[in-house]
Amino acid sequence: MSFGRTHAGSNEKKPRRTTADWRLLIGKILIALAMIAIASRLFVLQVLSHSFYSALATEQHGFFSNLFPDRGEVYVRDPKSADGKFPAILNRTVYVAYANTRQVKNVHDVAAKLAPVLGEDVTVLAEKLSIPNDPYVPLAKKLDDVKAEEVRKLSIRGIGLAEEKERYYPEGHSLSHITGFLGYDNKGGLTGHYGIEGYWNTPLRGERGMLEGDDNSLGGIIGTPSKTFHPAKDGDELTLTIDRTIQFVACDKLKHAVEQHNADGGSLIIAEPKTGAIIAMCGVPDFDPNDFSNVKDIRAFNNPSVFDAYEPGSIFKAITLASAIDAGKIVPNSTYVDTGSVQLGPFTIKNSDGKAHGTQTMTQVLSESLNTGTMYAVGLLGAKPFLNYVEDFGFGKPTGIDVDTESSGTIESLRKKGDIWSATGSFGQGITATPIQMIAAYGALANGGKLMQPYVVGEVRHADGTAQKTQPKAVRQVITKRAATLISGMLVDVVENGHGKHAAVPGYWVAGKTGTAQIPKAGGGYEKDAAVGSFVGFAPADDPVFVMLVRIDRPRDVQWAESSVAPAFGEIAKFLLQYMEIQPERKVK
Repeated sequence: MSFGRTHAGSNEKKPRRTTADWRLLIGKILIALAMIAIASRLFVLQVLSHSFYSALATEQHGFFSNLFPDRGEVYVRDPKSADGKFPAILNRTVYVAYANTRQVKNVHDVAAKLAPVLGEDVTVLAEKLSIPNDPYVPLAKKLDDVKAEEVRKLSIRGIGLAEEKERYYPEGHSLSHITGFLGYDNKGGLTGHYGIEGYWNTPLRGERGMLEGDDNSLGGIIGTPSKTFHPAKDGDELTLTIDRTIQFVACDKLKHAVEQHNADGGSLIIAEPKTGAIIAMCGVPDFDPNDFSNVKDIRAFNNPSVFDAYEPGSIFKAITLASAIDAGKIVPNSTYVDTGSVQLGPFTIKNSDGKAHGTQTMTQVLSESLNTGTMYAVGLLGAKPFLNYVEDFGFGKPTGIDVDTESSGTIESLRKKGDIWSATGSFGQGITATPIQMIAAYGALANGGKLMQPYVVGEVRHADGTAQKTQPKAVRQVITKRAATLISGMLVDVVENGHGKHAAVPGYWVAGKTGTAQIPKAGGGYEKDAAVGSFVGFAPADDPVFVMLVRIDRPRDVQWAESSVAPAFGEIAKFLLQYMEIQPERKVK
């Protein structure tokens, strides 16, 4: 019996793969690739495009609303409320009642049911409902929740409601010059105009979302790792330094004064001299930002406290004398002889009362508001140094306050050659200033000579929850603390013994100055029997908690500011000192 032998290193051939084997191998490879593709797709869907598909999974209106940011809301200070603030600008939902006329059957019956709810004429509604085959015919806009619910309860086929967002200003007229309004620009887009809405337009409007994707064959959107959904970023929320109670009371008293004196208008600013924060600001005439389209004169939109540059008149005398004191040219008891007028070349300049007062101190110059006295002081100071001080006090350029449409005023006449320009400028004639510039300058007098940057926005809160508080900013030290103390004492004398007696508050030392400014005519010279009355001051004089300016334009029943503006200042100052719980400094006589 024999057996075949097998050798360890034999070269036996392996069987060749058949066609079926190759097909099986290729199938396995394809299945593996398919699994990899599915896994990759799931990774894209669940990880890389998660936000895109999460948003797309919501109902379509909700999805697309995520592309458009909510405009930031704005608040004012309100110590009486639980959270210390009150809304000045809100976003609220309103509704548009519309008709799908393809579904409306009995036009006249539907019009009759809707008319009393919508407050529309039956005939007008019937005409709208009769428009053929239109899926969207607006019937009434800006319906509130109550009206919208009434429309829903009617359950009329073909009648629907569409939500809209609108800007709402709860305080209406009271804050209109501060808030401004939201309206359309010349390209048809919504943008802020005037006030906070204008100045802070970009931070308030936020950032639009972005939808990146490809269309599929069915019109759907395909998300990819590089093409995704980025939701909108809402606008910043602002909290203003305005105190709601002070704003309401002070501005109400301003309106009363304007009406009492049959004046063309007026303006008011109250600020904290140590910080520059504005706690009240308003003007007359004002407007309703909820109904701005019906304003007949667009000049009403301008905030007169920051826009209207005018010849300030005698309230500027304190700036002149403070500069001369700081330069060491005068002290409060420095004297000169008042002859009632001064001749400068062909020009004769007189005191406003037309009288000669004889020997007078610089304190009396301020109390009696003598033009010749400030001319004497600026003559000692010199034209160039006077210009430098005026610039350092912030005149001739915007203060930079964070509301729209601020003007710069002009002090260009002080750069001209000739003594006449500094002479007239010394008592506030031939130059212009805005109320906000005057407030800032008097704030420096009240704050030890330090000029502060005025501001209205106290805090900015971003969409991510982070917040930035505005830090008070010192612009420069304009005059020494000693000079500021001396001029403050002189301004107290104005209220105690001079033309500012009606601005006094019993129990307190009030510092302030009247100003009755002539109104320039377009062709040169000044208008006859027309003036702007101002009073600006601060209290308590030794440690001021407020600085305030009240201005009344063209009062018709009285000529001088001591009779028109000073009493209004005194009333508001009394309220402020009580509201701020400042204890009286002296016994009431």
